[in-house]
Amino acid sequence: MEPPRTQDPMVERDSEITATVVRERARLGNFIRQRVRDPGDAEDILQDVFFEFVEAYRLPAPIEQASAWLFHVARNRIIDRFRKKKELPIADMAGGSDSDDDSEYRLDLALPSQDAGPEAVYARSVLLKALQNALDELPPEQREVFVAHELDGQSFKELAAASGVGVNTLLARKRYAVLHLRKRLQTVYDELEI
Repeated sequence: MEPPRTQDPMVERDSEITATVVRERARLGNFIRQRVRDPGDAEDILQDVFFEFVEAYRLPAPIEQASAWLFHVARNRIIDRFRKKKELPIADMAGGSDSDDDSEYRLDLALPSQDAGPEAVYARSVLLKALQNALDELPPEQREVFVAHELDGQSFKELAAASGVGVNTLLARKRYAVLHLRKRLQTVYDELEI
């Protein structure tokens, strides 16, 4: 009688890796695409995350919660990509552009992550307080458009329909608000050396 065959540990790990990639690919891809505008960048991040997953999974201590690990790494890669593109100070971001679309500036990605330790939590609280103070300084029309679009997630079309104000006017108001906020928050960023 033949003893039962045991599968090679490397083949077993490769099977686990493949199963995880197949199971998580669509969900992880959607997560990244919701946060990264350029489809090419989103696909690059997805591939980087899976490459890093394969490398990490083959280490002697394999990853136990693969799904959570993948999403954590994806979030970090998105932030890294954003920061690389954002090498200019906040005040200069899109400053040379004639575009009225400030949607590439993502407030949630500009703030330090809450899971990055006590220093990041402190920096985040300082930045949020400075943001609130800067928002309070804005004329009401600019503040309302900024809050509705950036924080509440309303589209300019929705805002125009609700207020009766044209989309171009709303875009201009938000642009002035963003320029003011960038200028005010740049000093805080410089002090915190983020």
